[in-house]
Amino acid sequence: MTSIRIQINRKCYPAVGQAKPNLAIENLQLQVQAGEFVCLVGPSGCGKTTLLNIIADLDQDFDGEISLNSGQHRRPKIGYVFQNPRLLPWCTVRENIELALTEPQLNQQVDALIAAMQLTAMQQVYPERLSLGMSRRVAIIRAFAINPELLLMDEPFVSIDAPTARQVRNLLLQLWQQRPHSVLFVTHDLREAIALADRLVFLSASPMSVITEIKVPISRQERDNDVAIEAFRQRVLHDYPEIRSLV
Repeated sequence: MTSIRIQINRKCYPAVGQAKPNLAIENLQLQVQAGEFVCLVGPSGCGKTTLLNIIADLDQDFDGEISLNSGQHRRPKIGYVFQNPRLLPWCTVRENIELALTEPQLNQQVDALIAAMQLTAMQQVYPERLSLGMSRRVAIIRAFAINPELLLMDEPFVSIDAPTARQVRNLLLQLWQQRPHSVLFVTHDLREAIALADRLVFLSASPMSVITEIKVPISRQERDNDVAIEAFRQRVLHDYPEIRSLV
């Protein structure tokens, strides 16, 4: 499993029709412990996707440092679930998953992952026949199939109905508990964050920085209890009024 230390002094985007560059992130510091599930909560457009892209090394144009420590002398495996499932339309469900595999022996795990996400009957169909919820499940399987040490998830349940989101969220937690690793999960839904996270990190509007961090004291066994989730959500909003405008 991988621990993360994030220090981003400045991340700017070039000016487009403006006098100066757009400052997206400023003085952001964050640490994630090995095996921890952390939810990043903040308003739309604040820079959460930019942060994940920096951690994934997809964006290197920033002032700061990202330290990933897996206890081994190599860069850890990173799984990334994007907002858009990004499935290739000319590949079947199974082929889309196997595209991510670099080690032949990992193919043996695909059947188990497909079954866990309840997609066994759909593995030979093409993405056009999948609902959005099914497509998102395929994207999650693809990220898990490489045995990641760090999993980045960018609002993977956005735009799907609440019952489907809950089902996929529960399946995600089952997979994570079977194969523990560090997770950074982006959302603007506080209930979803409480249901998933060991710790909540609240982020400001652009330029993004950390406002506060809150441990979630609800046991994993209670995470399906809507009353417990809502009670803690209300307590957070009461105790931290500075975050009310963010969620």
